[in-house]
Amino acid sequence: MKKENFLEINRDFSQLSPEEVLSWALSKFDKERLAFSSSMGAEDQVITHMLKTMGLSISIFTIDTGRLYPETYDLIKRTEQKYGFRYDILEPEQTKVNGMVSEHGENLFYESLELRKMCCHVRKLEPLRKKMFTLDAWICGLRKEQSVTRAEIGKIEWDETFGVVKINPLTDWTEDQVWSYIRKNNIPYHALHDSGYPSIGCAPCTRAIQPGEDVRAGRWWWENPQNRECGLHRGPKKKGNLQ
Repeated sequence: MKKENFLEINRDFSQLSPEEVLSWALSKFDKERLAFSSSMGAEDQVITHMLKTMGLSISIFTIDTGRLYPETYDLIKRTEQKYGFRYDILEPEQTKVNGMVSEHGENLFYESLELRKMCCHVRKLEPLRKKMFTLDAWICGLRKEQSVTRAEIGKIEWDETFGVVKINPLTDWTEDQVWSYIRKNNIPYHALHDSGYPSIGCAPCTRAIQPGEDVRAGRWWWENPQNRECGLHRGPKKKGNLQ
């Protein structure tokens, strides 16, 4: 793929709708080497709806860490039934999970940032990395206003963590836009969103937020806001090229 400057790409794409960004992705990458990563959040449900109603047939995967809410599994089933597809379910290597829990305990993530990152690495990053070896690009539901760690994301980025192109169609959308689209299109969404959970991950590491908190304040809430990522999504470098 020809080298292109990210700043130029994102300037060119600044007025494109999410659907246009998705169409571009399907025209640029082999559909067997492109996939959408869903955490079953509201933004991801929006993108799933767009992909399915546009007839864009690519793999949609999600990670079952083994510590998800029951409502998350229910949403997986409801979404599959509505749109007539099956998620590619990624799972951690159970022997590594068992070893980690045996040495550090079931809830090791509360003890230190290092142990929390270890848990995220074993349960999320390792299975995701295996998937990334099969891809040239992945689509995500990130938005700039979600948190301080995502304020500078672009619609198209080079993912230094996995060495692939990262596509964020909803980066400029507001929370109101997301929910307006969900209601207008009768899209299934996570039941916990109605109980003050705007961002939902593993059950022990997610809580409802308080009025005025940012949408990711309920994720690893005992940590500094600058650390509240699992490692799947790192901030973009100021300069970079598609390769």
